[in-house]
Amino acid sequence: MSSRLLFSILCGLLGSTSLPGAPAAAEPRWNILFVFADDWGRYASCYAGLDGRPTANDVVRTPNIDRVAREGVLFRNAFVNSPSCTPCRSSLLSGRYFFNTGRGAILRGAVWDEEIPSFPLMLRDAGYQIGKTSKVWSPGTPIDAPFGGQRYAYEKAGRDPDNFSEAATARVGRGQSVEQARGEILAQVRGNFDAFLADRKPGQPWHYFFGPTNTHRTWVKGSGKALWGIDPDRLQGRLPASLPDVPEIREDVADYLGETQALDAYLGVLLERLQAVGELDRTLIVVSGDHGMPGIPSGKCNLYDTGVGVALVVRVPGGKGGRIVDDFVCLPDLAPTFMEVGGVAPPAGLYGRSLVSVLRSDRGGQVDPTRTWVVTGRERHVDTAREGNLPYPQRALRTPDHVYIRNFAPDRWPLGRPGAALNPEMLTNGELEMNTRIGFADFDSGPTKAWLIAHRDEPRWKWYYDLAFGKRPAEELYDVRKDPDQVRNLAADPAYAALKAELSGRLMKTLTEAGDPRVTGDGQTFERPPFTVVEAPPPRNSPR
Repeated sequence: MSSRLLFSILCGLLGSTSLPGAPAAAEPRWNILFVFADDWGRYASCYAGLDGRPTANDVVRTPNIDRVAREGVLFRNAFVNSPSCTPCRSSLLSGRYFFNTGRGAILRGAVWDEEIPSFPLMLRDAGYQIGKTSKVWSPGTPIDAPFGGQRYAYEKAGRDPDNFSEAATARVGRGQSVEQARGEILAQVRGNFDAFLADRKPGQPWHYFFGPTNTHRTWVKGSGKALWGIDPDRLQGRLPASLPDVPEIREDVADYLGETQALDAYLGVLLERLQAVGELDRTLIVVSGDHGMPGIPSGKCNLYDTGVGVALVVRVPGGKGGRIVDDFVCLPDLAPTFMEVGGVAPPAGLYGRSLVSVLRSDRGGQVDPTRTWVVTGRERHVDTAREGNLPYPQRALRTPDHVYIRNFAPDRWPLGRPGAALNPEMLTNGELEMNTRIGFADFDSGPTKAWLIAHRDEPRWKWYYDLAFGKRPAEELYDVRKDPDQVRNLAADPAYAALKAELSGRLMKTLTEAGDPRVTGDGQTFERPPFTVVEAPPPRNSPR
């Protein structure tokens, strides 16, 4: 009998993930449950009150996410590397900066570079059973290439959890109660996970990637209240400063929070199943999202905290619970974390740094004194957003007190050209709530987008429209202590000139050392083929 097998049997008998006095190299490898939700920002009730002001987290209720935080670690300062799904996930899966992932650095036209190692396949090659449900990475050939394609998909029980409000509303329309509809959708979560668990070999560690997309638009208008009892008026005074606090937008946010509560219910099913099969205390549980809320000012596709800040809660086998950690974490840190857990040597070229030492600590606050900043950025989201399929190149440095943003092409529209979005017909026929490509294509369509455009000429609201869609200067600087939602740009204020120069220098030095194509060579890598793709036809009813 091999020593590894004997050790696994002993650990199984003891119900433990480690033996007293055993060296780190001999410890059995944890299972890894990774819940990674599409377009889910920093929204969970365990985050309520952490920044000392009223927020939407005072309204949402997420008992299962809160449980993971209570029994594990809540990261106060977790950020994505890019606030767009594919570049974020390219960075996450590889542990690299998004701009070091080739065509994975863009959304439309992205193709995974097979020469870049990804942590799921590295875990597989190290003996893990791997499986996924719903979204891991997209587009690409084949789908979810960095996860090994559809051969590892567990989705036969159903994909309704990806569209909770639509699926539940349809069931209610056919005469079911909300509870019955919810139960059927949760049964699909359970069925897919059970199918994965049934494929395990005895003693084999596993990694399950659960990537629901229900927090991605669209969702049913009014579903937050109808399906989850979330009263939009409870959000009054709790929206970010970048959003008009009006009934239509409060309802839109309430509907998004409803999808967040659905995500929480999914997590509850997974936790219940882990406990039932005796795997809960042998499993590293990580819960996060790929960027901020879609279709709101400063959210998705922006480098402000509303766009790049995400929830991150982690339950560590045998770890000390109830810790709130202030360390700045960027999601590429998860790749080397999972590699270390799986006993895999990290490949060259990683930007991310393993969090295992932070997770094993018994301390809160600042655990690792070097984790005090992150770099974020983006290039292209929707390919047709600007003439010639051009990107909107940005990079940012986030420190505990400030956000510094460099906009490399301030003459371009940051969220895309207006197109037909300003055509009154688009408002009257509802196209602005349905079709992102009508205009401002990097800003997801929905009630908030339509409301901002409809009220753009009213003096009281014009400021919000300009903040959301207007062109931006080459540099932005925000003091997050005084301006937590980053709406007052201080870059032109002489009092901040020295600080701006210092942050700019740090950012550019970091990008240069990392080999960012935007600042090395001729800086045109992301502006020419193969990063340019054929433009799609104009949207319906467009005057173009």
